[in-house]
Amino acid sequence: MIILLSYYMSYKITPYTYKQARKYGVTVVPSRNKTKKIDVIKRGKVIASVGALGMNDFPTWVIKCGKKYGKTRRRLYKIRHNKDRNIRGTRGWWANKLLW
Repeated sequence: MIILLSYYMSYKITPYTYKQARKYGVTVVPSRNKTKKIDVIKRGKVIASVGALGMNDFPTWVIKCGKKYGKTRRRLYKIRHNKDRNIRGTRGWWANKLLW
């Protein structure tokens, strides 16, 4: 059980992500999927697991390297994921809205 607990705590959800989740009317919790960062929950049901566990996101970049660098990484992410981040309700859309 201790291993399982430490696994779920491998990504700390940032205040930025909690704020974004409130904005879109969802709840976020550490993901049960071992390759993802967060589960997006609406009305008690997991609707998406988003964020590759080994990759950084906007709030992580801001913490590590500052806001200016974080904004650069955000811009590049949005260019790179332009096709999958604009379809509402998809995992890419949720990742874009909650993590970037």
